[in-house]
Amino acid sequence: MPRRTILKGGAAGVAGMSVLHASGAAHAFPGGREDDQVVPWLDQPADIPPPAQNILGHPLVWEDLDSWRTPNDEFFTVKHYNQPQLSPTDWRLGVDGLVADPQSLALADLRRLPRTSVDFTLECSGNHGLPFLIGGIGNARWGGTPLRRLLRQVGLRAGATEVVFWGADRGQVTIRDNPGVTGGGRTGTVEADAGGGQDLTITEQFARSMSVDDAMSPHNLLCYEMNGQPLPPEHGYPLRLIAPGWYGVANVKWLTRIQVIDRRFEGRFMARDYVTIRETRHAGDTVWTFTSVAKDRLKSAPAKVVRRGGLHRVVGAAWGAPIGRVEVQVDDGPWRAAKVHRHRGERAGGQDGHGFAWNFWTWQWGTPTRGEHTVRSRAFAVGGRMQPAADDPSVANRRTYWENNGQIARRVLIA
Repeated sequence: MPRRTILKGGAAGVAGMSVLHASGAAHAFPGGREDDQVVPWLDQPADIPPPAQNILGHPLVWEDLDSWRTPNDEFFTVKHYNQPQLSPTDWRLGVDGLVADPQSLALADLRRLPRTSVDFTLECSGNHGLPFLIGGIGNARWGGTPLRRLLRQVGLRAGATEVVFWGADRGQVTIRDNPGVTGGGRTGTVEADAGGGQDLTITEQFARSMSVDDAMSPHNLLCYEMNGQPLPPEHGYPLRLIAPGWYGVANVKWLTRIQVIDRRFEGRFMARDYVTIRETRHAGDTVWTFTSVAKDRLKSAPAKVVRRGGLHRVVGAAWGAPIGRVEVQVDDGPWRAAKVHRHRGERAGGQDGHGFAWNFWTWQWGTPTRGEHTVRSRAFAVGGRMQPAADDPSVANRRTYWENNGQIARRVLIA
């Protein structure tokens, strides 16, 4: 039974990429034909555990990848709290804080501003960090109005250093060990913990921030369209932030407020969660470092092995930086150059040299020997920077599962 059928029958409700769509939103996988036969990977991801089934939806099944843009209803989703149901007539985007002209805008107001679009491959920062999460990725054309256009319109005041993006999704969070908290004048529930301190339970709203300089990037969008269609509810309708080149968590959905402040913002998803912890050594001592998940890292992955008339080829994707080249290794053999396929005439480094969307690549394997093989890929950014090996310190010293961009190896059986 095909893996897609098995997954759809499970509680996870996982679906893979569809075949080429007549709408023109998708672009065929390079060199693909109807008589191609996919050789399935032996190392399939683990089942999604019950706690994560309400968080993760529609992860990519790599063997099904055959379109450059991911259809909206098959694009992976992550929700940290609830999924808000927002009315387009009642919804407003507030812009306040250190701005000269605070505003409250309807969706129609935003649609009257200049519109642009960007092709951007969105990846969950936990992708390939957990045994069940290897498909937290998809590529779409996002449409909306440039963020910096609106920030210039409201006018940033002196002292503005950080921009906070607030989503409508919210949920209860318990903050542990707060001695001295009495609850007076606060919203939340305070309970004593076993250590004699007190736990504070609050309702926290999803929020992420970036510096003013990062927010003023010309590529950031206040996005209301996905692949030429209105933004679907599960992807942030009626408005979300699209920050090309940043991991998925930074692309705030169900956006309701933009707040400009004069200090670092350290909410749950900046300072307490989505924090990469690394173990390093300094002067003979162990030193722990903590960094907030932010921008994409250079990465590639073998998508599938395809057989046609006795000949085999490996196809895959590379993303996270302007891609210069990709190499493939079988077992412990030499690294071989793959062919990188540019989408619709783009040059090396992606459209306009930005590299926000993935590149597909192929490598002609020919007639491999029968038996089990390991296939691995590595990407090189324009300029020569290489995707690190799994045992590189930048990958191996992580003690959390975020930001795993180590080289990915897949196992396949050639009959």
